[in-house]
Amino acid sequence: MPVEVTWWGHATCTLEDSHTRVLTDPLFARRLAHLRRRRGAVPPPEALRADVALVSHLHSDHLHLPSLARLAPGTRLLVPRGALRAVPGLRRLTALDVTEMAPGDVTSVGALAVRAVPALHDGRRLPVGRRHAPALGYVVEGEARTYFAGDTGLFEDMAKEVGPVDTALLPVGGWGPYLGEGHLNSGRAAEALSLLGAADAVPVHYGTYWPIGMDAVRPHEFHAPGHEFERLAARHAPEAVVHRLDHGGSVRLGGAR
Repeated sequence: MPVEVTWWGHATCTLEDSHTRVLTDPLFARRLAHLRRRRGAVPPPEALRADVALVSHLHSDHLHLPSLARLAPGTRLLVPRGALRAVPGLRRLTALDVTEMAPGDVTSVGALAVRAVPALHDGRRLPVGRRHAPALGYVVEGEARTYFAGDTGLFEDMAKEVGPVDTALLPVGGWGPYLGEGHLNSGRAAEALSLLGAADAVPVHYGTYWPIGMDAVRPHEFHAPGHEFERLAARHAPEAVVHRLDHGGSVRLGGAR
């Protein structure tokens, strides 16, 4: 059975594997604080349909309470351990089945095994949060092994911690003209792809949101990361296939190799 990945924009993807729908970092907003959605329509209602939603870390463009509140009652929600304490609004989402995860934890959803893996990223609920929760990536294993990186920088044991994967959903940019520590740009994402040895890659976390009033500031930082990742992946990981999707676009992959 093929595995299908749909990119809705930013870090929000739907992964369909083994008749199970996985939604990553749901963000269904036209505007978030000082950010405005500049490309791609807000995902349609069908994008809300999921068996499980994965939240990689506490930043509000990844843990977006209004978007989570729109998920159907009974949807599984996996969040970093400590999130319920750090983000009190999560406790009001009583219709969802919330599980806190730490690196190494594994939970079953249908025929899938979902394993939390480390990420190198700030785990606070910014800008005022003092409590920490670990930033996570997730490996979803069914017909194939798919790595959703969330937000992360390169770290020494990435390949060991993530393990062999078939597909990598990798962040290649951000929402502003500069990336801070704990992020992958297109070049570091290409290096990560080489380390991971994945046969397929989908670039995410770019070209969707941009600060209001900054449309003319370094616009190549908004438009270019997907193309740049494709170019650099050909150099660093020539055997991998990069699937650069439009917003709302999907790709079917053949599963484990």
